[in-house]
Amino acid sequence: MNSDIQIIIATHKKYQMPSDSMYLPLHVGAEGKSLDLGYTKDNTGDNISELNPSFCELTGLYWAWKNLNSAYIGLAHYRRHFSMRKKNKNPFDNVLSYEEIKPYLGKIKVFIPNKRKYYIESLYSHYSHSHYSEHLDITREIIQEKYPEYLNVFDKVMKQTYGYMFNMMIMQKEYFDQYCAWLFDILFELQKRVDMPELSTFQARFYGRVSEIIFNVWLQYQLECGNLHFTEVMEIPCIHMEKINWIKKGGSFLKAKFFGKKYEGSF
Repeated sequence: MNSDIQIIIATHKKYQMPSDSMYLPLHVGAEGKSLDLGYTKDNTGDNISELNPSFCELTGLYWAWKNLNSAYIGLAHYRRHFSMRKKNKNPFDNVLSYEEIKPYLGKIKVFIPNKRKYYIESLYSHYSHSHYSEHLDITREIIQEKYPEYLNVFDKVMKQTYGYMFNMMIMQKEYFDQYCAWLFDILFELQKRVDMPELSTFQARFYGRVSEIIFNVWLQYQLECGNLHFTEVMEIPCIHMEKINWIKKGGSFLKAKFFGKKYEGSF
């Protein structure tokens, strides 16, 4: 285990993994499954593995928070990685390496994927068209009650047409701990207040999607209150290990916006 930096790779299946020692493949949603992928499982140590059907990769994030102790801790996905280069045909040859990030450790405190831009949608409107706005409305109520100092930032972020998504980040442990304590306090309360049994399996995974959005709230608040300086935050491009069906993705985006057709699958 790399004591400088450890990045978990959330996965639910066997997949090609980077060979760099800073990466730790983590089988998320391992609880109750006999499947052995040969990876560390998220139902070891202090964990919430059983929540994976609705919390998605956040069961991995929680596991990393409670069970890792490196100076920097991060999360990537089996089919999404950070990358500082795009020179090689094989996408795995472009995955961020320890040697590439090492010069920034100690100077940069939070690494994030490059912005995802929606252009004709705000974060709130896109979520309400493709998922259910009640999730964000109730989250706002919780933030107003538990973290009122974040409320103005929440309202501003909801109006943005861009955001740092995928629940991907690499953070100095101090900030990683702060973020996870804030995030899971909100999500566990959200669990108590949302009862939508009619949701499809895909739509039921909303905790992971809410967290994508409110990560932007947490980060923006840290910058505005001075807990972080913008020079201590660095964007690193995100690469996909599989081809994206942009026609299907774009069509679903437009159907959600103009015809209210909710998403029912990934692209």
